[in-house]
Amino acid sequence: MKINGQPYRTIHPIGHEIVQIIDQTRLPHAFEVKPLSNVNEAAEAIRHMLVRGAPLIGAAAAYGMALATKQGVDEAWLDDSAAFLMATRPTAVNLRWAVQRMLNVLKPLPETQRHEAAWFEAAAICDEDVALNQAIGRHGAEMLQALYQKKGRPLNVLTHCNAGWLAAVDWGTALAPIYTAFEAGLPLHVWVDETRPRNQGASLTAWELANHGVPHTVIADNAGGHLMQHGEVDVVIVGADRVTATGDVCNKIGTYLKALAAYDNQVPFYAAVPSPTIDWAISDGLREIPIEERSADEVAWVQGKTTQGEILCVNVLPQGSSAANPAFDVTPARLVTGIITERGIAAPQAMKLLYEG
Repeated sequence: MKINGQPYRTIHPIGHEIVQIIDQTRLPHAFEVKPLSNVNEAAEAIRHMLVRGAPLIGAAAAYGMALATKQGVDEAWLDDSAAFLMATRPTAVNLRWAVQRMLNVLKPLPETQRHEAAWFEAAAICDEDVALNQAIGRHGAEMLQALYQKKGRPLNVLTHCNAGWLAAVDWGTALAPIYTAFEAGLPLHVWVDETRPRNQGASLTAWELANHGVPHTVIADNAGGHLMQHGEVDVVIVGADRVTATGDVCNKIGTYLKALAAYDNQVPFYAAVPSPTIDWAISDGLREIPIEERSADEVAWVQGKTTQGEILCVNVLPQGSSAANPAFDVTPARLVTGIITERGIAAPQAMKLLYEG
């Protein structure tokens, strides 16, 4: 995707020494590129959400393993580095998938080959992510085109959190169909949930869409149901941090409430996910997916820009009030119209058929 006309990926290496990322904690008010030089810095970037979004977390973890090989390549060090990275964010399955893939590639090799191989494999994971998300975009855009033909007017799409190119290496998951359809000339408008407490919708999705020229409106998280009741939402598309083999969708907190509202108002609800986000080993999302509990500070403190141009954090809670901050919720498969993957679109109960054979 592009920023001020210049193509960007969210993560890219400089040689076999440095990995550059976009510091997403500074957006939308400042665009800053940050270098990572070792596995500790990669882990901190994931933990503190300088990089976030399931596909990008996986890509960053893969490059974290590559950075680890600068300090050592023996099996014990690789295992320690892998465990360190996997402990940063427990919910997104792409993290574990990417780290395990790196170990599977590196361990069988002679130690003299591991450093170079790690960088090549991390790059391959990133390139594959781009291809997967482009395919999601094509399949999702076909769904939007069919819906447009049925409605006969510009579409209103609602999304939650940020599942655009900032959440992946490029293109994104939930926004990939929107970008693909928009570039094909399909008239559409996006309702952007603010997505408290970190405001990834207001800060990141809106910033992406504005840079790409896609018509959009930021709304308070609680406005989605009202808009659906009044026929102002044609389809909901969200991303996911983990999807079970039975189609339960774990995504940013608040997604479940959007799915309930969509179900009650007969609005189609889709989750767009690349295959590494599907956890085929589990079937009950409510009981088997670990839900990350993040710092209460994310609820208490809000970042913004003053009229003087200064970026500040302010506390919005009264002194003495506590706050809870579960980062994700699980939407049961019964509320999901379809899962959009690189293989196509399927109802949750038929999702496995896309990958058989």
